[in-house]
Amino acid sequence: MAYQIPYPEIGLRIRRLREANSYTRDAFAARVHISTKFMYEIESGKKGFSVEILYKIANALSTSSDYLIYGKDSSKISCETADILEKFNAEQLTHIEEILVAAQQLCTETGNRIIARMEASETA
Repeated sequence: MAYQIPYPEIGLRIRRLREANSYTRDAFAARVHISTKFMYEIESGKKGFSVEILYKIANALSTSSDYLIYGKDSSKISCETADILEKFNAEQLTHIEEILVAAQQLCTETGNRIIARMEASETA
């Protein structure tokens, strides 16, 4: 049994992200070095495309190929964040992890206080 690649769904995700990033089809096609006609065929699901084109599209839209293919991102951090983190040594990464845990706790506590205030004002 042959696996069917969901080109129409992939194309729709690409089109939505392109539009959300305010690219015209012409401008975006030029950015990823393909013709406007081919960009239309990709977005409409009429044509498949190479991994190289997928890579260029994902890069230009600042998303992952996982998101374009599956509609979800298996990576929890962006490529840019991963690139930054790779520049740190092991000891520095330990400190960064501690800072991130503290930031997460602060955000959670702040969010809980805001929710509590909103609930209190609704009952008052």
